[in-house]
Amino acid sequence: MGLTLRLGIIGCGLIGEKRASSAKNHDIVIAYDLNQDRAKTLTAKHGGEVANDWHDVIAADLDAVIVATTHDALAEISLAAVQAGHHVLVEKPGGRNSDEVLPVVEAMRTHSRVVKVGFNHRFHPSLQKAKALVEAGETGPLLYIRGRYGHGGRLGMEKEWRCVPRLSGGGELIDQAPHLIDLSRWFLGDLNLEYGIAPTLFWDIPTDDNCFLALQTPSGQIAWLHATWTEWKNMFNFEIVGRNAKLVIDGLGGSYGLERLTLYKMLPQMGPPETTIWEYPFPDRSWQLEFDDFTAAIQEGRRACGDIEDAYEVLKIVDKVYGRIAQ
Repeated sequence: MGLTLRLGIIGCGLIGEKRASSAKNHDIVIAYDLNQDRAKTLTAKHGGEVANDWHDVIAADLDAVIVATTHDALAEISLAAVQAGHHVLVEKPGGRNSDEVLPVVEAMRTHSRVVKVGFNHRFHPSLQKAKALVEAGETGPLLYIRGRYGHGGRLGMEKEWRCVPRLSGGGELIDQAPHLIDLSRWFLGDLNLEYGIAPTLFWDIPTDDNCFLALQTPSGQIAWLHATWTEWKNMFNFEIVGRNAKLVIDGLGGSYGLERLTLYKMLPQMGPPETTIWEYPFPDRSWQLEFDDFTAAIQEGRRACGDIEDAYEVLKIVDKVYGRIAQ
């Protein structure tokens, strides 16, 4: 029988609602949002009482806290939750910079808690299948990764909190690029920044709307990544190239298009490859699968798949591009 968690939720917007829906087999005890109406809407649907302050959530009798706030509050609340003895599921990127996140890493170790970060892309079926194929040796040793991820923004986007550095910690480099960096680390291992630039090309904002990264493992494997708020047609493309085969993931469902994985397998005579395609025209279950991993990590006493240590390593790369720490 699975573990049933007593949960508190801090941040009841779109992502907080997704997390609450993914925790349907658990007990939501208490929730808080700066906008009390959102907290009332969430608890009316999923149960629990509405808190007057996020500290009230931390003080409650809970097993775990979900933190789904703007970036400026992620690390502070996560740290307080861990120090209070709770496990934590905090949204990506975990904080505005690596300096904010490091105390959470240290607290996780000191208090032996699970601190999962919202890297739900790891749990999309195409990426789960790709990971299994790589681990089964289908690609041979990996050579490099190419990743592209982007959308075109919205009317009024320049006025949203993601474009306010004090709240967000940056622009597209800290918004969608962490997913690409995290996935690249998941497949290749530790990565160092070789080149990075984060320009503002279209939006009239004090943050970047594009970023271009070249990352390299100690053994020489490359990740070449581009994340953008100027794509106009939402797009996700992730290529994993090995000595014997290439895997290509296109789409994430919804506005990003049908999720598809293609395996291009080199033949002995080379030339046109043997091609196998898997399509996933299903509702997005990555949020549910990610929460299941969070629960399992707590029950099994292990690290979650994509945790605060992974977020810390991602943010060190982000900080180097922004010039916040030396390369």
